[in-house]
Amino acid sequence: MPEIAPIPTITVWQPWATLIAEELKPLEFRGWPAHAALIGQRIGIHAGARPVRKDEVRDLLLKLQSLSWRETGLVREGSIELLTKVLMAPGGLPLSSILCTAVLGQPIRNQDLATRMGIELMCDSDRGEHSNYGWPLTDVEKLKPFVPVRGARGFWPWHQVQP
Repeated sequence: MPEIAPIPTITVWQPWATLIAEELKPLEFRGWPAHAALIGQRIGIHAGARPVRKDEVRDLLLKLQSLSWRETGLVREGSIELLTKVLMAPGGLPLSSILCTAVLGQPIRNQDLATRMGIELMCDSDRGEHSNYGWPLTDVEKLKPFVPVRGARGFWPWHQVQP
């Protein structure tokens, strides 16, 4: 099968990778702005090998069910349903696989996002120090089937094979 140009890909832990693939997580939070050359480009979203941690899912569900749910940046209703299923079967999400691709938008400083929303900080995990920038993700295209592949840190090239 012929290979097509590699797609810049980023690894995201579960359940956040699935939330992106299901279009329930419109922003990926990182401590650094994405490279300018990637803005407006299609990127791959890879689910890391790290298993789901039930305590993180519980914390996220509690936040989504509270008055501070907007601080997560997640689509509330669909996220609650998905995370409730994940909590009951934490091993059910794919790991070490490309789940989808999305178009990467211009990163936005978290302080600017929070000010726009009238909140203190926007963060969808307990890793606030990694939430300096929100990367908008649009035009999500879910892969069926998911593509098993080993990930890496930062952006890495996924050498997609054309069917």
